[in-house]
Amino acid sequence: MKTIGITGGVGAGKSLVLNYLQNHYNARVYLADNIANDLKLPGQSCYDKIIDLLGKDITDSDGLIDKNKMAEKIFSHKELLNEVNRIIHPAVKEYVLSRIELERKKGEIDYFILEAALLIEEGYDQILDELWYIHADTSVRSQRLKETRNYTMDKIDHIMASQLSETEFRKHCKVVINNNSDEEALYSQIDHILEEK
Repeated sequence: MKTIGITGGVGAGKSLVLNYLQNHYNARVYLADNIANDLKLPGQSCYDKIIDLLGKDITDSDGLIDKNKMAEKIFSHKELLNEVNRIIHPAVKEYVLSRIELERKKGEIDYFILEAALLIEEGYDQILDELWYIHADTSVRSQRLKETRNYTMDKIDHIMASQLSETEFRKHCKVVINNNSDEEALYSQIDHILEEK
């Protein structure tokens, strides 16, 4: 079983790559965001720690952590945001490592795929076989985000500025997939990469 991390800037087309891998290969896809959300549920490893840090007023009437209330609380407090990240990121990594071990034991899949915005920043290159960088030019990504998510240029610029540079992505990723063209071109690159392995 090969473990692969998928990363890239906003609007690069990571979801297309993940869907294709899941539907055309013997692969299981994990999304770090979904794992983090699950770990924030009552009874899970991050719930009590986050409540202790931010207070019970970030929960809704069912006792679940309210994403908006939590965001509001940490948005203007960089240190609080860092504290939350110090709770969540190691827990996600621990979960990923346990899933990799489990999938290896089960021996049912050929590819374990993890998508995470902070793959590089969180050192996943140390625990995954390789990282794939999904690249698309800034202009292409901006156009997609305007069309598919109705983002304003201000919002797009803000998000892109907060993400890693092209140089950083390329430095850490073994595989670069170019997604400036159509879906067919994207999929043929994936097939070509995996056929070589």
